Amino acid sequence: MLNKIKRNPKLKWALIVLASLFTIFILFFASIYFGAWGELPSSTELKELKQNRATQVLANNGELIGKFYVDDRQPITYQEFPKHLIDALIATEDVRFFEHNGIDNRSLLRVFFKSILLQDDSAGGGSTISLQLAKNIYGRKDYGPFGIVVNKFQEVIIANRLEDVYSKEEILRLYFNTVPFSDNTYGIESASMKFFGKHTSEISLEEAAVLVGTLKASHSYNPRIFPERSRLRRDVVLEQMGKYGYLTEAEVKEAKQKALVLNYKNYSHDKGLAPYFRAQIRKDLSKILDTLKNKDGKKFNIYRDGLSIHTTLNYKMQSLAEEALKEHLRDLQKQHEAAWGKAAPWLTNQQIIKDALKRTSAWKNLAKKGKSENEILEILNRKQSTEIFDYDKVETKNISTKDSVAHYLKFLNAGMLAVTPQTGAVQAWVGGIDFKYFKYDHVSQSKRQVGSTFKPFVYTAALENGIEPCTYFSDREVSYANGWTPSNSGGDEDDPHINYNLKEALSKSMNTIAVKVLMETGIENVVNQAKAMGINSELPKVPSIALGTASLSLAELTEAYTPFVNGGKTSRAFYISKIKDDQGNVLAEFKPEISEERSISENNRKIMIEMMKATVNEGTATRLRTTYGLRNDIAGKTGTTQNNKDGWFVGITPNLLAVTWVGADDHRIGFRNTYIGQGANSALPVFAKLMQKMNSDASFNEITKAKFTPVSSEIKEMMDCDPEKRDGFFKRLFGGGDKDKPEKQEKKEKKEKKGFFKRLFGGKDKN
Repeated sequence: MLNKIKRNPKLKWALIVLASLFTIFILFFASIYFGAWGELPSSTELKELKQNRATQVLANNGELIGKFYVDDRQPITYQEFPKHLIDALIATEDVRFFEHNGIDNRSLLRVFFKSILLQDDSAGGGSTISLQLAKNIYGRKDYGPFGIVVNKFQEVIIANRLEDVYSKEEILRLYFNTVPFSDNTYGIESASMKFFGKHTSEISLEEAAVLVGTLKASHSYNPRIFPERSRLRRDVVLEQMGKYGYLTEAEVKEAKQKALVLNYKNYSHDKGLAPYFRAQIRKDLSKILDTLKNKDGKKFNIYRDGLSIHTTLNYKMQSLAEEALKEHLRDLQKQHEAAWGKAAPWLTNQQIIKDALKRTSAWKNLAKKGKSENEILEILNRKQSTEIFDYDKVETKNISTKDSVAHYLKFLNAGMLAVTPQTGAVQAWVGGIDFKYFKYDHVSQSKRQVGSTFKPFVYTAALENGIEPCTYFSDREVSYANGWTPSNSGGDEDDPHINYNLKEALSKSMNTIAVKVLMETGIENVVNQAKAMGINSELPKVPSIALGTASLSLAELTEAYTPFVNGGKTSRAFYISKIKDDQGNVLAEFKPEISEERSISENNRKIMIEMMKATVNEGTATRLRTTYGLRNDIAGKTGTTQNNKDGWFVGITPNLLAVTWVGADDHRIGFRNTYIGQGANSALPVFAKLMQKMNSDASFNEITKAKFTPVSSEIKEMMDCDPEKRDGFFKRLFGGGDKDKPEKQEKKEKKEKKGFFKRLFGGKDKN
């Protein structure tokens, strides 16, 4: 043989070339193996494989609300994979998976010729599940013209090490937990939840085939963007399963006939369920995690450590609350714009528009560059392609920044918080109409005047300070310090000789009487009562506080109403129940925070509930009964602030307390008239629609069918008086002192000696 080679120079040189190529190949492979092109993970490192994992935010029933992540990945165990999911993957991606040790030798030649020699990176042949896993975990780097070769060999080495370290089942677990799916989603659990709203263990054969089908090209076969293309790819996966014996021909045929149906749930920060609530959770977590350390003594990272945040939020109620708020605000917005017409302040008030412009990042950036105000205005008047929000659709228009600002100024916004009053556990949290375009949270960040929703604190203080429910007050207008004269809604003064008891005055929300009750009780006593019930904000000690001139957050007002349904004790709103690490260990746990002492006596608490039930049954909130047909046990209070700037409604049931606010973000823009802006029209319908939706769902029976405890005979007797009482003949004729004081005070004052003419014509009211 050697002689033959010596006698044949061509054969000799051919062998030399082959030997040289082989030596180069071995040296090249060795350079990759020993890390000359980048250090490769050792078997020890692979055993401790750990990647970024998304933190989950969970509802009170464990349902996923949203995530915080760098990569949207949520690992699960092998036992959670349904068999048809594994079969679909094997049949489509690596039919000899259980036979090889990470490298499919039959496909290796195809890799060599297509991917290496022909530099065809799209060929993809020979990419076993183990090789794909190596690529998914460590990615690929740019090595110039040697890129494909180096990356492929690195993946071969890593795949071989993975096969040595892990069983086939463990490799499948790692693969499914790391593989990228459509819409920047990593891992089968995240993909299942996003596209079908199900855990991986629950997905059907057809759904599994859809997800496995996207692995060939996650964008091209994205079922959200290209449903028909995705369905055809799904059918290819099903046919592969039939080809390799995982399905019968009949099963393939039946599965292919089923439509592709998605239940898409977006877990991005701007979209999905409860975005304002999740934003609040994120803020709170940054503080809470500063106090916690992992096993290595380092702080936890909410974007990487796979924590589980268990909350009190009711997933279904949150969905219904968002629906209710958006349905009503869409209609109210049309009323609002139609009422203002061409006189709308967002069109005509240049100061409001300029102030809004100055709050934009565009204005601030130009100002930093030294531009004058006129230059900035000129630039911001230039038209450009801009995406703008509207209820019916989001569209792109060619408008200026100034036009865009005016467009957003017109929108009414809203907030709603619903809690379990006995514990303060948050059930629903809606901070605005659309988080993507309106980031400001009207539950926790905004403070607005609360209007007549403050009156129950006034009346509670009155009861606590000895004024009886059947005390009568006239609704005649009275001037106070600085000439301030409160009037009732509508501006018409009733018969000055008619007096109303507390229940009637509160249910009809009479402003004149609310101030008189405040003055009779004492401003200091009312402020102390409100603070005892949970209000922490500074309260102005002026008569107008009776009409809700104090500015409070929606969350604060909600907490202050809880004593009415919680035995006189305040329940602070809470929403995180526990935090767990990625192994399920509890890192922190949170309990309800309830005041130790009562702020209202039990009798007075029940009297206030009866008075607020009258608001719903015969007062300012009767729309709940007449328009919306609600027959639930409900107490409540409407609220409207001066010049119709804010609309409020507090809805109280035995097991749910919900507070709603509606208004424009710029407080200078109000409703055009009281008919539209009053709380009964602007805010009450959100609560009403939510209750309607809950009434249609038996799972809410514990709330919707709950009844207030009947009042005792003692309380019935205390409240057993006519709603109104007319002054007697001589009192009408001669006055008899200050008509606007309660009767018992009048009796004291009648003891004072008065002259004939004063008794005949009455004294001027100085109050």
